[in-house]
Amino acid sequence: MSDMLRCISPVDGRVYAERKPADFSAIEKVLGRAHRAQKKWAKVHLKDRQKILERAVGLFVAKGTEIAEELTWQMGRPIAYSPGEIRGFEERARHMIDIAPSALQDLQVGDKEGFTRFIQRTPLGVVLVIAPWNYPYLTAVNSIIPALLSGNTVILKQSTQTLLCAERFAEMFSKADLPEGVFQILHINHDALPALVEGFGAKNHGVDFIAFTGSVAAGHSIQKIAAKRFIGVGLELGGKDPAYVRPDANLEYAIENLVDGSFFNSGQSCCGIERIYVHENMYDTFVEGFVDLVKNYRLGDPISPETTLGPMVRASAAEFVREQVEEAIQKGAKALINPGLFPKDEPGTPYLAPQVLVDVSHVMKIMKEETFGPAVGIMKVKSDSEAIKLMNDSNFGLSASIWTEDENVAIQIGNEIETGTWFMNRCDYLDPALAWVGVKESGRGCSLSQVGFDQLTRPKSFHLKTKLQ
Repeated sequence: MSDMLRCISPVDGRVYAERKPADFSAIEKVLGRAHRAQKKWAKVHLKDRQKILERAVGLFVAKGTEIAEELTWQMGRPIAYSPGEIRGFEERARHMIDIAPSALQDLQVGDKEGFTRFIQRTPLGVVLVIAPWNYPYLTAVNSIIPALLSGNTVILKQSTQTLLCAERFAEMFSKADLPEGVFQILHINHDALPALVEGFGAKNHGVDFIAFTGSVAAGHSIQKIAAKRFIGVGLELGGKDPAYVRPDANLEYAIENLVDGSFFNSGQSCCGIERIYVHENMYDTFVEGFVDLVKNYRLGDPISPETTLGPMVRASAAEFVREQVEEAIQKGAKALINPGLFPKDEPGTPYLAPQVLVDVSHVMKIMKEETFGPAVGIMKVKSDSEAIKLMNDSNFGLSASIWTEDENVAIQIGNEIETGTWFMNRCDYLDPALAWVGVKESGRGCSLSQVGFDQLTRPKSFHLKTKLQ
């Protein structure tokens, strides 16, 4: 645990930030503070918790310009788009704060003479939030704010790639006068996670819940660690999200939004579009318009306001996408984008040109395995039933979208799609009023919305006999 944790900026390859990882003694102290603080925090009235968190959100947003630039340097998103993460953070945080009173109120089970009965939502204790680098604020806020509103304390571990984001959270809560120990951060290596879960003996047990966003492999590891103490886990593990363009779709609108859904954040989005199925009546026109729009992207320095496509997080991630594209071509796919149109594209670096593939099939990794980069396959289909079959032919199920003018058909098809979120004429977006949930290898549990409070609390039944007759 002695090696430094370093954020290597994909922008220019330099060490942008580095921190010494916490040792076991520091981890034990953080856990102890969190458990002690939780007992007091749970007794703070919900209205007072709301006020503190509202103040914290305001302080965070006030530094939005500075935070956005810092984010671009850490993970490479173009500066033109980084402020959107600040806006999304605010939208989600304020929504969860606003709905907390109704979401956390006691559940009434009906009158019964001689009895008072209700179900109370009580906090779990200490919640560990493990957030990824691709949307470090948006993924973390999904759990941090409702966890604190519910009376839990929180320990945040951010990805090393975006370690400064954890410190921004700590700064905003400190300035908002959140009581000491209610929110803490830890810069640690992965091999320290078991200590956080298992704890340090009877007087300092581990965390009581883990909210994790990351890879499927890491999700399996988290679940195994959590099983040692039977604590709950929330796992958001990515996707291979499909889109289906029906014959009645508004083609121009579908093209514009699906290009954005495929290539925003250099395709490094859990709910980004990774495969597109287009009805044969629209296919040729769709592909032509899609490719023309992709060619307008500008790959380059993300600090430049003109850049619309930044580097991937690291060179190895870009190489992974290149390998998927090459495998598809070897199996018969056709690449429609000439990388030469994007001079910044260079093997061995994080800078990768966008790619659009046709003549694809489900024997290719590009249509079956998570790509998490700026490449998408487009496949022709003859009918709704064929599209449904192909959309469900995946180990993932985070979100999926349909592009049509017929709402009734959209709902009918949506009922057959194995997914956590079903969009019509939209994609790659989280509405905080709706549950964010995955199926299959996209994970388990739920964040956001009123339902999102459920996994961060436990029910406690009150069964009071008031008449002794």
